[in-house]
Amino acid sequence: MADGFSALPPLNALRVFEVVARHLNFRLAADELGVTQAAVAQQIRALEANLGLKLFDRLPRGLGLTGAGQRYSGDIRSAFALIASATQALRPDGAQLTVSVTPTFAAKWLIPRLASFTEQHQGIDLQVLATDRLSQFRPEGVDLAVRYGRPPFGPALNTELFLPQRIVAVGSPALLQAQGAPADLQQLQRYTLLHDAHNFWPDFIGEVFQQPLQPAARNVRFNQTALAIDAAIAGQGLALASYYFVQSDLAAGRLALAFDHELRLDQAFYLVWPRNAYQPPALATVRDWLIKQAVDFLSTD
Repeated sequence: MADGFSALPPLNALRVFEVVARHLNFRLAADELGVTQAAVAQQIRALEANLGLKLFDRLPRGLGLTGAGQRYSGDIRSAFALIASATQALRPDGAQLTVSVTPTFAAKWLIPRLASFTEQHQGIDLQVLATDRLSQFRPEGVDLAVRYGRPPFGPALNTELFLPQRIVAVGSPALLQAQGAPADLQQLQRYTLLHDAHNFWPDFIGEVFQQPLQPAARNVRFNQTALAIDAAIAGQGLALASYYFVQSDLAAGRLALAFDHELRLDQAFYLVWPRNAYQPPALATVRDWLIKQAVDFLSTD
């Protein structure tokens, strides 16, 4: 004997219906779901055929719910909320959140501050995904990301400014004392320049000396900023890095500024998260904690 669930329409079609019913717009629904408008329209047509009734009226400007569509949307939304609540209740700590950051951001900024988070929010199971690859939210289970650049970062994403970019040149105090401060380009030639994937040195030198970087300069290149910073601490040359990544090393005397100049850019670090109807309960808590950490850092700098 068939169970009662055999009469259910495809769950994916119901999910699409819930989003379309909220937006009353195929384009906005497609943005939130990360699919094409054609795919959304196809799912709605298939659902209406399955049910044997119209859920939407196609209007000159957008969509309108039929009477049946209005009743169905309320029930479907409640059903999805119940599923989300049941799933959340299965998690051991009751709250779980995945944050995507770059390895350098994790090592040099986030990890030193995590102890205060775990002390304040013991009920949240925070997972840190450290990768240089641009994480996808829904497919990879990422709830919140720290991204560097300029918004917009994609459709249906919320964006909040986190930390403005400040690039400084640093080296070990022993190296700077032995080689002397690089007051001009000729003196800078004595140093090995440590590059990361951002390659800020040409712009930095152009601003400091009003001249281009000399071809004869010695260079070592790394794919991650953290490696360039560690090489600078080891006395292997001068590195350019975000001030936020080297502030603790500067305060501890492991690094020193090679120049007073800072390179200010129109790019910055942003918090980014999906614009979903359902937000994980821990999302606001983690986001607020990150913003507070940034505000406290900037206010004491």
